Amino acid sequence: EKTVPIPEKLNEWAPRPPPEFVRDVMGSSAGAGSGEFHVYRHLRRREYQRQDFMDAMAEKQRLDEEFQKKLERNKMVAEEQTAKRRRKRQKLKEKKLQAKKNKLEQKKQEKEPDQSQERGSSEDDEEDSKEEEEKEDDAEEPSFVMGR
Repeated sequence: EKTVPIPEKLNEWAPRPPPEFVRDVMGSSAGAGSGEFHVYRHLRRREYQRQDFMDAMAEKQRLDEEFQKKLERNKMVAEEQTAKRRRKRQKLKEKKLQAKKNKLEQKKQEKEPDQSQERGSSEDDEEDSKEEEEKEDDAEEPSFVMGR
């Protein structure tokens, strides 16, 4: 029944910026009071903290940039692998299709031997040259047969 307040993400701590105008400039001359050392110590601590914060932010930014570069590199490698595998799958698919066509043509030739002899040797020469070209193109022939 009651609304629950959801706290927002807290902002990251950041040191106060250095003062633009310093009123109480302390010198190194003798005669400074005993309380001046504590003021100096506090200012020095705050400045070192600010510098450490800036160094940490620069390091974080550098690591983020390296991470983004690494992601891009990994993405490119993955895309290259995917493209290579896609080409290989397509090649196998075309090879299967060609084998299927050749098988159908052989069955037709067996059924109609007299008609195929008339068309003759010119088609056979073309098929032989195509098969030789395919054998030359197949540098990465798989060592197993898929689908059997």
